[in-house]
Amino acid sequence: MLQSISIDPSYQGLLGNRLHLLQDRSQQIPGSIHYSIRRYKREGVWTEPDEGLMVFQLDENAADRSTLELHFLLTGQVYCREKDKNCDLCRLQESENCIEKVDSVDLISFRYDGKHLGQWAKPRINGGDADPSSANFKFNRSFRQPVPFNEELTAVLFSILNHSYSGSLENIFVNAQAHMLLLHTLELMEGPDELINAPFLSNPSEREKIEQARDWLIEHIGEPITIKELSRKVAMNECYLKKGFRVMYGTTIFDFYQSQRMEHARYLLHEKGLSVTDVSMQLGYSSISHFSTAFKKYTGLKPCDLLWRQPQTLSSQSQ
Repeated sequence: MLQSISIDPSYQGLLGNRLHLLQDRSQQIPGSIHYSIRRYKREGVWTEPDEGLMVFQLDENAADRSTLELHFLLTGQVYCREKDKNCDLCRLQESENCIEKVDSVDLISFRYDGKHLGQWAKPRINGGDADPSSANFKFNRSFRQPVPFNEELTAVLFSILNHSYSGSLENIFVNAQAHMLLLHTLELMEGPDELINAPFLSNPSEREKIEQARDWLIEHIGEPITIKELSRKVAMNECYLKKGFRVMYGTTIFDFYQSQRMEHARYLLHEKGLSVTDVSMQLGYSSISHFSTAFKKYTGLKPCDLLWRQPQTLSSQSQ
């Protein structure tokens, strides 16, 4: 039975409106998890970081109707149009010039319902059936929280994208990997839970305001703005905006905006060949020295170092 998992609002505009969809596979493993794999053609310069997101929807009336979703956005993978035709050369990546290979941006999503999660609920101390209340992993409210990456988590995601199983064996393999994915994610989520305590994010309109703030920062990369001014633009309480932004995107507003500016600066310097002065002006810096200091802090390089590297690379390639 095929089952569609909708794209989380955090990625809807980012992927659906910008990239060409190459593959959309959604499936429900009977009595288990729902998953989907969406692969998009990566075009031009892609500056979005790899990221993960956990979304928990609590049903206060029935724990077995609560749901937990995991979404992972990955870049640097390769989508192969011939994979389903069992092309060994392509699967083993021995054919470097294969025209069927496309650099991709991949969105992998899993949904676990409360009944499925409940199989791991601890038994009652005095024996008997498992305590239904523990099926929600002690989460007492709905929340959205970023998921950091580590080697184990990345390896599981890579195996899901690149396995060679089909039919029932594919269901068994993906089901096993989904359990490992949940295990590694919950391990990474252990620690302070202050980020979870953002109940206002259960309101779609509040999440939309934070998404609008993020979009504004990206679209006005050369127009520095204070958090107070940004909160007014999206009509949201400043404290809620800062907390909600960190929960949804795993970083502060300042760090996100700074990383976007520096990645754009890297692109303008290296790909477009603009001067340090021009880039500094485009990004709204009051002086070249301020820009150079910020760029070196973020990349470890001076802007002029990047300019000097480009002709050297081209020269080495021509030889």
